[in-house]
Amino acid sequence: MFRLLNIEFHKLKHNRASKVLILTYFILLTSIALIAAIKFDIGPIKFHLADMGIFNFPYIWHLSTWLSATMKFFLLLVIVSMMANEYSNKTLKQNLIDGLSKKEFILSKFYTVVVFSAASTIFVFIVSLILGLIYSDFNEPSIIFSDLEYLLAFFVKLVGFFSFGLFLGILIKRSAFAVGAMLVWSFIEGISKGLLYWKAEDYVNEVMQFFPLESMMNLIKEPFTRLNAVKSLANQVGEDLSKDFSVHFTDILIVAAWTFIFIYLSYKLLKRRDL
Repeated sequence: MFRLLNIEFHKLKHNRASKVLILTYFILLTSIALIAAIKFDIGPIKFHLADMGIFNFPYIWHLSTWLSATMKFFLLLVIVSMMANEYSNKTLKQNLIDGLSKKEFILSKFYTVVVFSAASTIFVFIVSLILGLIYSDFNEPSIIFSDLEYLLAFFVKLVGFFSFGLFLGILIKRSAFAVGAMLVWSFIEGISKGLLYWKAEDYVNEVMQFFPLESMMNLIKEPFTRLNAVKSLANQVGEDLSKDFSVHFTDILIVAAWTFIFIYLSYKLLKRRDL
C-alpha cells in the first residue's frame, strides 16, 4: 500500500496544477471560519451569524461537513487530471512496463482517493472543533463528541464521489470531458427526479436513493432548516420544517456499494483496454 501511495504522491509532487488545486481546496475548507466574521450592525439591527448558534456543538458537525462537501469539485479535478496525465504523459504504460500490475495501478489511485478523503475529514474535524470551542454555548464532552457520524458520512461521500471521478477519468481519458460527464450525469439524475415527481411522486425517494450522486447527497442533508431560529420563523408563518437530519446506515451502504462498483469497473476497463 505504502509503495503504491509513494508512486502516486511522487507524480503529484511534480505536477504544479495539482498542487495548486490541493492547496486551494484546503484553504477553502478553512473558509468555514470566515462565517464567524459575518456581522451587520446597522443602527438597531444587529446580525451576527456566530450568535445564531451555527457553531454550537453538536450542530457544527452537520453544518461544517455539508459546507465542506460543496467544495469537493476542487479535489475532483485533481483525481481526473491524475488519470488524464497518465495517458498524456504515458506514465501508465511506463508503470506497467516497470512491473506494476493493472490491479496495483487501480489500487494506487484508490488509495490516493482514500488518503485525500481521510485528510479532508481530519482537517474539517480540527477546524470545526476549534470553531466550536470558541463559539459554542455547549462545551460538555458528551455534547462536543455527539453526532460525529456526520464526519463518517463526509468521508464516505468523498470516497464515493472521487471514485466516480476516477472511473470517468479512466473511461474518457480527458480531465475536462470527465468533469463534463459528471455534470451531464448530475443533469440526468435531476431530469429523472423531475420525471418521477411528475409520474410517481410517492416513489421518488425510494427510487432516487439508489442513484449514485443522489445517494451521496442523502448522506448529509442540508442543515439550515435544523436551526432553531429558522424553525421558529417557519412556525410563525405556519410552515413545518421538521424532518429527519440523521445519517442512515442504509445510505452509507448504498454509497459504499457504488464505490466498489466504480473501482471494479475502472479495473475491468483498464484490464480490457489496449495500452
